[in-house]
Amino acid sequence: MSQASTSPPLTPQFCFSTAALRDFLRISRGAIDDPITQHLNALVTPAKAGFDPSSTSQRAARPFSRQIDPQACQKFKDQVLFPSWQARSHVLSYCALVATSPDPDDPETALREAENERDRERVVNERLDPYSARFFPREPRTEQLASIIRLEQGVENIVRSRTWGVIKERCGEPSESWEQALEGWRKSQDTS
Repeated sequence: MSQASTSPPLTPQFCFSTAALRDFLRISRGAIDDPITQHLNALVTPAKAGFDPSSTSQRAARPFSRQIDPQACQKFKDQVLFPSWQARSHVLSYCALVATSPDPDDPETALREAENERDRERVVNERLDPYSARFFPREPRTEQLASIIRLEQGVENIVRSRTWGVIKERCGEPSESWEQALEGWRKSQDTS
């Protein structure tokens, strides 16, 4: 069985290093959610009677998907899927908190203030130069991080919905949503 993703050490520097943040999310999704079909196929127990050579004498259409043992599915969800989702949720929540906090260590603060001062002193004559009014101020890195977190949370919702759809199809799960299932798992972790 696959290993669950674990959260990296969380610091504001980790969040502001968007390459590290996105790499963690990409690797975690690539290890657990992207190959979900392969993970579920690995849960199917092979035939206990062994290989029957006569089974190859006729070509028969195989069923598209076989149901998987409910206990094996539950074990996979409890030990691999939900802990990985929780680790990614924890990273995204922490980085969202960093993005909404003041950033006294922003290296571009002085540069942004100088650009804003120059913009205030700029003379705009749109009759002579219609493009003279354009000015694109730099965003603080907290706003850039907040934008990235919003995008990654959207991607996370799409990935989880897709993964949950495959799990429901293969494991014959009840009609609860992935949000409800994850919340139920979190509650069971709190009580243990």
